[in-house]
Amino acid sequence: MNIPASACRPPLLLGMLIFAQTAAAQIPAAEYAARRDSLAARVGEGVVVAFGGRTPVTDFGPFYQLPAFHYLTNFDEPDAAMVMVVKAGKGTTSLFLTPADARRAFYYGHRPDSAVVVRTMGMKARQFSAMDQVVDSLAATGAAFYTLNDFSDADFVREDSLTRGRQFMRGIASRHTGLVVKDAHGIVDQLRARKSPAELALLRKAAEISSEGHRAAMSIAEPTKEYEVQAALEYAFMRLGGARPSYGSIVGGGLHGTQLHYMRDRGDVKPGDLVVMDAATEYEGYAADITRTIPVSGKYTAEQKSLYQLVLDAQLAAERNSKPGMLAAAAQDSSFDIRAKGLAKLGLIESEDATLDFPWQNNCTANPRSCRQSMFWMIHGISHGIGLAVHDPAQSYFGDRTYKEGDAFTIEPGIYISTSMLDALPDTPKNRAFIAKVKPMVERYENSGVRIEDDYIITAKGLERISNAPREIAEIEALMAKRPARAIP
Repeated sequence: MNIPASACRPPLLLGMLIFAQTAAAQIPAAEYAARRDSLAARVGEGVVVAFGGRTPVTDFGPFYQLPAFHYLTNFDEPDAAMVMVVKAGKGTTSLFLTPADARRAFYYGHRPDSAVVVRTMGMKARQFSAMDQVVDSLAATGAAFYTLNDFSDADFVREDSLTRGRQFMRGIASRHTGLVVKDAHGIVDQLRARKSPAELALLRKAAEISSEGHRAAMSIAEPTKEYEVQAALEYAFMRLGGARPSYGSIVGGGLHGTQLHYMRDRGDVKPGDLVVMDAATEYEGYAADITRTIPVSGKYTAEQKSLYQLVLDAQLAAERNSKPGMLAAAAQDSSFDIRAKGLAKLGLIESEDATLDFPWQNNCTANPRSCRQSMFWMIHGISHGIGLAVHDPAQSYFGDRTYKEGDAFTIEPGIYISTSMLDALPDTPKNRAFIAKVKPMVERYENSGVRIEDDYIITAKGLERISNAPREIAEIEALMAKRPARAIP
């Protein structure tokens, strides 16, 4: 396992090293063509229809293409669609383009025309206005259709149901009774799950820049507001070439650190608080995802050290169980067991196997762990794929559920403690007994959220940690001890 040692680098030095190196490898056009070939081979016979993203309807930032559409086309302009006609496992692809309005082009720039697409991307190209007629004629042949829906984020696909692509295909199906329409995302997700060397190079760069952001946040004068920490993170991301945050930066102090996806970042932070910093950058479309938990004062209390070390030990256990050929569940289980044992030792649960009546529905028979008291303080899983989306497919999601070369993923155990969480429990005899037993210890660890998250890839040599922000207690405290004094207003 190749784990870079960050302790040997002075703060912020890595940023200079990044730009002293040659630029990260870009993805060649031939790789995009090979992806389309792989999709066609898996479809066999039929028509693939995919829609890209729409022109933004706000002026908060530029257009960013939808991950699946970018993966197949590398066409990063809005209001486009792709149609691939597949016969005997071979596909012929056409892009359908929407030119920018002449006046709007003065504001936002011109878009590539058909000639440019044919010359630079090796795909046929037509005006978007022709797409309805083309797809109608293909549907009349009785061919099966495979669609890539144009939802903005796979995490919210159920809520993002009235997209242009879905409305378009609904119209086609209404005119062709018996048309077979299948979801192609399962096929494309499996293709996206194995990262190529060029993709891994971009992920490494994203993780390096993101790690520098966390070093920068640990190096500012003692903050009094969450947004001071957010500013340090995101300034470093942009300064070092990151395109945008991979997701809304999460900077939660005290109680806010126990809210998993807290993104307001406007609250106060004060000495004695922990701050959960879950923030990373996207580089050339590829997203890193890193979390560190730091003490506002620069020194962890004894209780904070206990929780932090427990989470770090859980992450290290998961690392040991995240090797090629190993089940992803082994990493999850080892991380869970370490934390459950530690929580019992700290008196925050009655025992490793003790259960609760949760505020949400759990299937205790199918998944006994989901009903254990320890899970109440952990809540979430410890891993997800990373890539063109911050929650990207990984090979361990499919087939035998083992890690394989080309996987890219996070390991992110956490523990979150607050008396307000106890207030959310249903009033049952089991829960009353639990609260009576653990509340004094919960108050001792009040408003303590700890999460540690790093990015990893599986190579021919094994597991490689590609994020290297300080994570040991001693190295975080040593870096924060070098912070400048806060200026007195």
